[in-house]
Amino acid sequence: MSFLDTLRQWDDAITCVDRSDLTEALRIFLDIQEPNSKICFNIGCLQLLNQNLDAAEKAFDCSICKDEHLAVAFFQRGITFYKQNRYEESVGDFHLAFKALRGNQLIDYKALGLRYKLYACEVLHNMALAEAHLGQWEKAQKNLAKALEYKTDAKLSIIDRAMQSTLKQKLFKAVEFPSAVLFRPNKHYVAELEKKDYLGKAKVVASVVPQDHFSGFAPLQPHVEQEPSGPKEPEVLRALEGDPHIVRYEFIPETSDELAVVPGNIVFVLQKGSDNWASVLFNGRQLIEPPSRVPPTRPERKQGLLRGESSSQDFQQREAQTADNLCIVKVYYKFNFAVSLASGSTYKTLIEKISKKLNRSPSSVTLSLASDATSALNDNTDMESIWSAQNKHITLWCHTKEQPAENPQNNETVLVALHSYESTNPEDLGFNQGDKITFISKINQDWLEGHSNGNTGIFPASFVEKVNDQ
Repeated sequence: MSFLDTLRQWDDAITCVDRSDLTEALRIFLDIQEPNSKICFNIGCLQLLNQNLDAAEKAFDCSICKDEHLAVAFFQRGITFYKQNRYEESVGDFHLAFKALRGNQLIDYKALGLRYKLYACEVLHNMALAEAHLGQWEKAQKNLAKALEYKTDAKLSIIDRAMQSTLKQKLFKAVEFPSAVLFRPNKHYVAELEKKDYLGKAKVVASVVPQDHFSGFAPLQPHVEQEPSGPKEPEVLRALEGDPHIVRYEFIPETSDELAVVPGNIVFVLQKGSDNWASVLFNGRQLIEPPSRVPPTRPERKQGLLRGESSSQDFQQREAQTADNLCIVKVYYKFNFAVSLASGSTYKTLIEKISKKLNRSPSSVTLSLASDATSALNDNTDMESIWSAQNKHITLWCHTKEQPAENPQNNETVLVALHSYESTNPEDLGFNQGDKITFISKINQDWLEGHSNGNTGIFPASFVEKVNDQ
């Protein structure tokens, strides 16, 4: 089944869901011959809604098999196991869902077509419930205590109620996924479902040229039996720009800038990139953004620029150090961030740098080697042994006391991402177009530091613009 056929059936099924005809939606989904991970997930949700637990389990198995990083699929299969009273397997799946969150407070699946946010605290909440059913009350309490580290204000009440229940060794309600909320196909591709024939009945003969090292396409040699009697239409002239190639492999797009093609499609290559991507014309559509929307060039990173170094003095010191003398310290807090230090730095240097980033006094910050603060660091800690044992990459957990009332943090500068930015270094902050970013500091004229989606890092200043001061 081609990508376009799958897209049509997917869109038809979602239309049935929107008019509450879930039976017909499930029938259409099951008719798709080669469902992707998202469609398998949708099938599992509808089967779970119909209480067909065995069928739901198989569908979520298929979804996970096709995308082993889909945390929400592990979460839903854990719910399925829970409803089947298979609590040990349920605990295992909730653990895998939490692991797939990779330390983030939540995952917002809106960009992937699912209007749902999976919260880490809710995953831990359900894991604790399954452990409570197994009589493992101490483990349940530990997971709920861990959930408090990932809580949000909106989710705090359910964690508190669950904690009170475990202290009394009483069960509590599970947090369930709204099963009628499903992955939707990309609306831009749905709008392009109608085929457009700009070439008419012109005949072409494909010729594979071995010397063409550009993968993905084979050049075409156009062959016309007779010259056209009249001038070509403007659309035809536009379509014939570039070099004609035939598509060898099916490609399923992941962003609005990419193009869906299947083997046999004819595309006109306008420009070949060194990264094996091409700008092409296909059915009148060009796989390239207009000049006004092209993201700015990533500014050159000066050697030694790491997030957490916002002062010129830090930056100059950092430039003077050699790469062999650097250590990256990853810190788990309400959000995750990293700082760089010279290997062998004292505890005082470490605590001052982290407290400065959090805008708190060093006395209010506690650092530890474990999440439960049992291995807290202090002035007497042998830092040399820690630096040497961790091979220049140290992971710490940070706990803070309440912010003093006389030093409130009410003013925040919010930025919005004009373009998507992919992180290429551990200290970078990656984000998608339209994401909101809380400004922390200015590194230099090209780089800023900010916080977004549970992470903190540096990013090019030209990729964002100011929204407002809150």
